[in-house]
Amino acid sequence: MPDRSNLIYCYDGSFDGLLCCVFESYEKREIPADIFSPDTEQTVLLPQREIVTDPKKSARVLASIPGKMGMEALDFVRRAYLTCLPRKELFILLFLRMGFSFGPRVMNMLADDVVNTLFKAVKHLTNEAHLLKGFLRFSVFDGALAAEIEPKNLVLPLLAPHFRERYPEERFLIYDRTHSMALIYQPYRSKIISADDFQMPEPDEEERSFRELWRLFYSTIEVQGRHNPKCRMSHMPKRYWNCMTEFSTERNTRKKQELPGRPKLLNGSGTESSGR
Repeated sequence: MPDRSNLIYCYDGSFDGLLCCVFESYEKREIPADIFSPDTEQTVLLPQREIVTDPKKSARVLASIPGKMGMEALDFVRRAYLTCLPRKELFILLFLRMGFSFGPRVMNMLADDVVNTLFKAVKHLTNEAHLLKGFLRFSVFDGALAAEIEPKNLVLPLLAPHFRERYPEERFLIYDRTHSMALIYQPYRSKIISADDFQMPEPDEEERSFRELWRLFYSTIEVQGRHNPKCRMSHMPKRYWNCMTEFSTERNTRKKQELPGRPKLLNGSGTESSGR
């Protein structure tokens, strides 16, 4: 593997752009000191190179991953890109360089710091998506379902298949406050879009009544003699409560979390799929 250079790659934040960084690394026979997206806070004075997203280059890298490492590695890299891991782009580049050298074995090289770090990040992403499938709370607005979440990772692509299958005939929206993105679904099409400055509409009287009934139900079924806040927080982490009807008020503060850069899906144009 080439020595680490003092050069920083700057890309557009998209998955295709990241694959072009991998292409550049091989073409120039170098490993960058870091990889910056537009959302990266730049506090270093190292020289930088702009990596232009080229669909042909990204397609070549994308096609080579399953051929050299297997489909499992490709799915792993896609998920790693959705994580909130700091410097995830550099970790992904280093992982792919290892994969091109060692083949499918790279997925079992957990003693390596790069592989182990990415596996932990992907596990965190997967666990968060799993929890949100149960913690997400929909409200009804003008006949459509809508919900808000505040995840650390970009979980919308992982939530989409679950809720498309669960509500195939409904119209729904899931808004990610953290990354200012939204999953929009109508039978049988879905799309993930940027949603800066989006605000949920105010609930009508019927919706407010149902919310209050749900809070009443939640508080009524509790067995007071077995009240255990620590146990509840271990099964239902407190950071999710702000978006859960049973814990929220009608005037929740909508504060964004400051996390590593927001990934752009398909160069920011959103992802779309048909069918269930």
